[in-house]
Amino acid sequence: MINFFKFALCASLLAVVGCGQMGGDGGGAMPKDADVEVVEYLPAPGQFVNEGYTATTMAEACAYAQERLNNHYFVSLGGFGGYIVVRFVEPVANSGDYDFGIYGNAFQKSSEPGIVWVSQDLNANGLADDEWFELYGSESEAESTIRNYSVTYSRTDDQTTIAWRDSAGESGLIERNAAHQQDYFPAWVTESDYTLSGTRLKDNAVWSDLNQEWNLLPFEWGYADNYSPIDRHDNRANMFRISDARTADGEAVNLTQIDFVKVQSATNAIHSAIGETSTEVAGFIREL
Repeated sequence: MINFFKFALCASLLAVVGCGQMGGDGGGAMPKDADVEVVEYLPAPGQFVNEGYTATTMAEACAYAQERLNNHYFVSLGGFGGYIVVRFVEPVANSGDYDFGIYGNAFQKSSEPGIVWVSQDLNANGLADDEWFELYGSESEAESTIRNYSVTYSRTDDQTTIAWRDSAGESGLIERNAAHQQDYFPAWVTESDYTLSGTRLKDNAVWSDLNQEWNLLPFEWGYADNYSPIDRHDNRANMFRISDARTADGEAVNLTQIDFVKVQSATNAIHSAIGETSTEVAGFIREL
């Protein structure tokens, strides 16, 4: 989701250049843009999917996302489970501290958190086919966090709505809103339905009676497109530590470096006119 105010801020936020600070008060070396190659892009249905571009194959979808990231334009991951996978042209070493960052478009009262996964090319074949490890964040041990959660999205007969059902037995419909009337189902998915899986975080939207608006509150740390008080760099990117990688059982992983990063939209929520809560990605940076 990108609301209208949020969209208007995109250019101004990305135009800011400076030394930046971590958490608003700590110093640090200036990261640089990371050269990445988009190897997979599969969003969940959402209001910005298929809008302003045509992609009928995964290769075309990746080319679209690549061009967007090269120019620091936002790539929307849609609703829960939507993801993008990128390969760092030069591997990122594990320093034990913040190693890389991800640009988003979060601002105060508008965070759309994404889970970050990392992988090392242990078999040295250049493909993202080695084990993925989740980077733990502030919500990793919360009772509300659900691992191995999945949602299946299905085309409907009238083609104006998309049905969904999840691994918890819940279901619903994704309806087009007035501002975005294109098909929300990714055009390069030829099947009538598809399933996306990952870790689900709790809905972070809170209704404000005072302002008559939804406020998408940030989590403390560890997520992309999240207005974190701790891991934000220069108010534009969230920074991440490879040392936070964990196995499915929650055990720490000692990766010497990473070659691939996957960002996954982490909430399953739709709120009136603002639409789905969807993680946006606008580029990657790395520490020197």
